[in-house]
Amino acid sequence: MKTLYLAGGCFWGMQRFLDSAKGVVSTEVGYANGRTVAPTYEQVKHENTGHAETVKVVYDEEVLSEKALLHRFLRVIDPFSVNKQGEDEGEQYRTGIYFESEEDRLIAEQEIAIVEKENGKKCAVEVLPLQNFYRAEEYHQKYLVKNPNGYCHIFVNF
Repeated sequence: MKTLYLAGGCFWGMQRFLDSAKGVVSTEVGYANGRTVAPTYEQVKHENTGHAETVKVVYDEEVLSEKALLHRFLRVIDPFSVNKQGEDEGEQYRTGIYFESEEDRLIAEQEIAIVEKENGKKCAVEVLPLQNFYRAEEYHQKYLVKNPNGYCHIFVNF
């Protein structure tokens, strides 16, 4: 199993989208790469903690390659938008690929380069080492499963 951390706007829709991929074993939403230890949602939303709403993705690389996972991710978000996805705006909604190994960094950079070449412009997706990840409150976990009519910036038929 491998783990990657993906920030693509509001984590509710991103988690639901990633859960639909064959090969994804588990997902967990949380807050990554910020300045505050163990922030709450309210802190992330109102106190400029620097965290990105992020999904921790555990996947079986024999079923779903990292390249294929990133390909899906980069085509469901707007990779050129800065601090905005759908109706959500702010630093916590920035896009990012947070990695734990040099191999993951190289794969992410290759996939970003493909998107940039296809579109003729530079992506706003940050590719950085994972500094920290704090699990979000329980009510955020699998939110769109619990609340099927909840807001989702990803318009995919689940």
